[in-house]
Amino acid sequence: MSHAMLVSALAIVVLMLSTWVLSIILKNASIVDIVWGLGFVVVAWVVRLSADGNNARQWLLVAMVTVWGLRLAGYLFWRNHGNGEDFRYRAMRKHYGQRFGLISLVTVFALQGVLMFVVSLSVQLGQADATPNIGVIAYIGVALWLIGLFFEAVGDAQLARFKSDPANQGMVMRTGLWRYTRHPNYFGDSCVWWGIGLVAAETGSAAWGLIGSLVMTILVRRVSGVPMLEKTMGKRRPGYAEYVATTSPFFPRPPKKA
Repeated sequence: MSHAMLVSALAIVVLMLSTWVLSIILKNASIVDIVWGLGFVVVAWVVRLSADGNNARQWLLVAMVTVWGLRLAGYLFWRNHGNGEDFRYRAMRKHYGQRFGLISLVTVFALQGVLMFVVSLSVQLGQADATPNIGVIAYIGVALWLIGLFFEAVGDAQLARFKSDPANQGMVMRTGLWRYTRHPNYFGDSCVWWGIGLVAAETGSAAWGLIGSLVMTILVRRVSGVPMLEKTMGKRRPGYAEYVATTSPFFPRPPKKA
């Protein structure tokens, strides 16, 4: 297990340092958002190629992480390509001036690298234990992962289609999955990682990798996901206050009456 954690840490360091250098060259720190999903794919594969474990569980975890990571990275590349640097990093660049490069290394790239390592603990540890064979807990994990992937992929597709209609400019998305939760993509993200965590936790020794699933949920629900997005949405979208009053922020449920 220590070997899996070591190779994961080294892979993340190399990846995030390379991404930081590229961001300096491109003058665009937003590329870290795309690399976030890809980083987990890298971790899954370097552990698969270097650790001995249950072959079926290893391939299952690699497949789950690869599908999730490539879909997320591809979607973010499609959404952000040609739009320049995200407003969050532009604000940081303006605030720190010439110091932004070094500061971003610590506050953006190194921080995301540490979070990537913690969140992916279940992927690392679950591949490093050869027992037991895949069983009921793993099947539950896969089912939860499928639910999460559905909410992420369908939610993103529905929002993209909504934004593509000029008649919806400045309006609030309140149909489809967005009728039941204000953030189906973040809810799906959380489900995906609890599912991955359960598949790994069946080994027993990898159960504490569920810490990563908890960290991911806290991130999207309390730190960089829901709060950060909603901080500005009320100012940019007429009717968003009513949407907040009637629609669940995270767990899907029927909307309240206005």
